[in-house]
Amino acid sequence: MEITEKVAYLKGLAEGMELDAGKKEGKLLTAIIDVLEDIALELSDIQDAQEELGEGLDAVSDDLEDVEDLLYGEDEDEDEYELDDLGEDEDCYATTCPTCEETIYFDESVLEDGEVVCPNCGEKLEFDLESLDEDEVEDGEDD
Repeated sequence: MEITEKVAYLKGLAEGMELDAGKKEGKLLTAIIDVLEDIALELSDIQDAQEELGEGLDAVSDDLEDVEDLLYGEDEDEDEYELDDLGEDEDCYATTCPTCEETIYFDESVLEDGEVVCPNCGEKLEFDLESLDEDEVEDGEDD
C-alpha cells in the first residue's frame, strides 16, 4: 500500500468516525490529515520525477557508450598493446619472451638499442644486430 493510499484510508476513517469539525479535536485531526495528504501527493510527484531522471540518465549513458565505441572501438582491451599505435611509417618487430612466452612488439629504435625489457615479466632481452647484418649479406650473395 502506497502512502497516498494510506492517507486516503486515514481520511476515510476520520469521516467514518463523524468527527465534529467544530470542536478543537476534530479541527486538529482534519488539518493533520489534509497536511498528510499534501505531503503524500508531493512525495509521489518527487518519486515520479526521480524515475524520469533515472530513465534520462540511462539514455545518456547508452548514448555515451555508443560514442565511446565509435571513438575507441568496440571490445578493445585497454591493457592490450595495439600494432596500430606504432604508426604506419615505422617497421614493427615482434619476439617471444623465453621466460613468460608472451609476444613482445617493438619498433626499430628498440632494435637499434640492442635490448628490450619484457613488459609482462621484466626479463631483459638482448639482440645481436651484427649477426643479422651478416645474414643479410650472405642472403644477398646467393642471388
